[in-house]
Amino acid sequence: MTDTPRFFTQADPIRFEGRDSKNPLAFRWYDKDRLVLGKTMEEQLRFAVAYWHSLAWPGGDPFGGETFLRPWMHGSDEMAMARHKAEVGFEMFRILDVPYFCFHDRDVAPEGATLAESNRNLDVIADLFAERMASEKVRLLWGTANLFSNRRFMAGGATNPDPEVFIYAAGQVKHALETTHKLNGQNYVLWGGREGYETLLNTDLAREIEQYGRFLTLVVEHKHKIGYKGAILIEPKPQEPTKHQYDFDVATVYGFLKRFGLENEVQVNIEDNHATLSGHTYEHEIATALAYGIFGSLDVNRGDRQSGWDTDQFPNDPTSMALGFFHLFQAGGFKTGGCNFDAKIRRQSLDPDDLLIGHVGGMDVCARALLMAEDMIEDGVLPGIIKDRYAGWDSAEGRAILKGERSLDDLAALVARDGINPSPRSGRQEYLENLVNRYL
Repeated sequence: MTDTPRFFTQADPIRFEGRDSKNPLAFRWYDKDRLVLGKTMEEQLRFAVAYWHSLAWPGGDPFGGETFLRPWMHGSDEMAMARHKAEVGFEMFRILDVPYFCFHDRDVAPEGATLAESNRNLDVIADLFAERMASEKVRLLWGTANLFSNRRFMAGGATNPDPEVFIYAAGQVKHALETTHKLNGQNYVLWGGREGYETLLNTDLAREIEQYGRFLTLVVEHKHKIGYKGAILIEPKPQEPTKHQYDFDVATVYGFLKRFGLENEVQVNIEDNHATLSGHTYEHEIATALAYGIFGSLDVNRGDRQSGWDTDQFPNDPTSMALGFFHLFQAGGFKTGGCNFDAKIRRQSLDPDDLLIGHVGGMDVCARALLMAEDMIEDGVLPGIIKDRYAGWDSAEGRAILKGERSLDDLAALVARDGINPSPRSGRQEYLENLVNRYL
C-alpha cells in the first residue's frame, strides 16, 4: 500500500489507563489481558470493527446527504479510493488494537458493470487484506454480500419474483463466501436486508419462503463443497427497509431453519437494535438463541428509545448488555462469533477521532458488562435460585415425564393416588431485580 497522510491524530495503539482516566482515547474498563471467567477480556469479547459504518458510510440520512467528506469517497479512480479506504481501515484496526473486522463485499470494493468485474475488484482488495493481515494482528470475524443496495435487489435477492435476480444473488454470495474462506473468516453472514415484502397485495408468501429456504440450502451446500469450516449465520431483523422480513427474530429464524432441515447448519448473528425493533430485549434474543442451540455472534449497538428506526448507535448502557452477557458467558461464551460494532457515529460527529472515541466507549461498555456478568455467574446466587426453582424436574418423576414415559392417564392417576394439590411458590421477581442491581 502507498503512503497517505495520517487520518487520525495519533498513531499509537490505545491503552488501558483505568477507571480514573480522563483521556477520551484511553480504555477505562477494557484491559485486554485481564482474566475474566478463565480467559482474557480480548479472548472473551472478540471485538470486531464494522467496515461499512466506520469506513463506507458518508454521514447521510433520509433528509440530507453526506457530512463526513471522507477523502476516499471522492475521486475518479474507484479502485484507488478503495485502496485508500483499506489503508485507513487497517490504521484504525491497529490503533484500536482489535482482533477482528467484518465487511460486506460492496464496502471494500466498487461494483463493476458486470458481476465478473465486481468480483475482480473484490479480489484485488482481498489480496491487499491478505497482505496486511500477514503482518498485522487483526483477522476477519465475518464477511457477507450486499444484496440490498443495488436497485436490482429492490424486491429482495433470494425472495425476488424474478429468478434472474435470484441467480445473480447466488453468484454474488458464492464469490463473497469464497473470499471469506480465502481470508480465513470465522463466519459468513446472510443479512437479508430486503428479504421480505412491502405489501401482500403483490406477494406470494409461500413461494418466497420456499425460495429463501432453497437459497440458504445452496449456501450451506457450497460451504461444504469448498471446505469452509466457519459458521453460516443469519442476522434476524423485523423490518426496515421492508415492511416485514422473513427473518423477523431469533424464534422465527429457528422455525424457518427447522422447516428446511438447517437447524444444525446455520446459527444467528443477533443485533441489539434489531431486538428492540422486534419488540424484544437483547437479553431475550440471546437467551432464545442459546436455548435453541443456534447462537453464533453479536452485533453490539443500540437504538434510540424514541425512534422506531435502526439508528445503529454505539452501546452506552452496560446494564442491559450485562444481562445478555450473563446468559452468554454462563453458557461458555463465543465459539466462532464475537462482538461486532455494527454502529456508526452521528452525522454531526465530523472529526476523524470521533470514530475512535465511539469504539473506545463501546468497548469499555462491553468490558464493564462482562465484569458484571462475571460477578453474577461466580457469586452463584442467581444461577442457584434458577436451578432450585426447577429442581422438581430433576426428580425421577420429572425426568420420566419429559422422556415421554407418562401419559395423561398416568398423570391423572398420580393426582388421585397421591392427593397432589400443589401450592404456588413466589417467583421473587422484585428480590431478583434488586439482586441484579447489586452487581451493576
